[in-house]
Amino acid sequence: MQVTTIGVDLAKNVFQVHGITASEEVVFNKPLPRAQFLPFFAKLEPCLIGMESCSSAHHWARELTSLGHEVRLIPPMSVKPYVKRGKSDAIDAEAICVAVTRPTMRFVAIKTVEQQSLLSLHRARDLLVHQRTQLINGLRGLVAEFGIYIPRGLARVIGFAEDVTLGEVLDLPDIAKEVIHNLCEQLMALHNRVRWYEERLKQVAKEDVRVRLLRTIPGVGAVTASAIFACCRYDISGPTNTVSPRTCQQVTDITARTQTSPVATVAMANKSAQIVWAVLTRNEPYSPSAAV
Repeated sequence: MQVTTIGVDLAKNVFQVHGITASEEVVFNKPLPRAQFLPFFAKLEPCLIGMESCSSAHHWARELTSLGHEVRLIPPMSVKPYVKRGKSDAIDAEAICVAVTRPTMRFVAIKTVEQQSLLSLHRARDLLVHQRTQLINGLRGLVAEFGIYIPRGLARVIGFAEDVTLGEVLDLPDIAKEVIHNLCEQLMALHNRVRWYEERLKQVAKEDVRVRLLRTIPGVGAVTASAIFACCRYDISGPTNTVSPRTCQQVTDITARTQTSPVATVAMANKSAQIVWAVLTRNEPYSPSAAV
């Protein structure tokens, strides 16, 4: 019996695969150790493979595509309605196998290695920014206990930390001075590392023509442009061009960081998504007269 569709439940070491024929007869539902995963699919005739979109899914999708298979990535939330009972790897693999064949199912575009490399810069930067913010809040709270007030704003707290590391003497007990000095050194190291990532992103923005095109949009800088390119997708469907909902959602996430009104955020995200789509699909710089 020839397998036509396979659902794969991804894992770190043991993958579950559920395969069916064109008549939906189950051929197998079994675990595969990581070392046997690709050799197993290399022996099969090209078929449709469904997987939940997760951290490793794009890698395996590229590998399976290179073997001649058609791979579709499904948002995890879209698979849940097809889970029949309980929860196990075998049940999840079967649900994925069913979901991937649904005509109304929306799929996640498979990222290229270049996109994921760029995305790694953003993820690493975001991680360090969160750590820096956490450290800043801890430092502010600690010095406040000794009557020292650090004004709000990144520049103010970085200035305080820089002064301390350069030798500014605080009128505090020795233990407190040592603790604050160590925290300030750690904060400066984190801050410099974040700046390194930002400079690296600017360098990438200069090198990639698509990111340069996005930067022609008013208000879109190097970091935002490269984030859009790394995360978003755009579609052309039939005679009418449509904006991908995933693009709208990604731009919403980006603009939400700088907007206070939810209504303004959604309105700006919708307009920005359309402009991003137009710039990328037309392969032309932003022009106010040509904006959608």
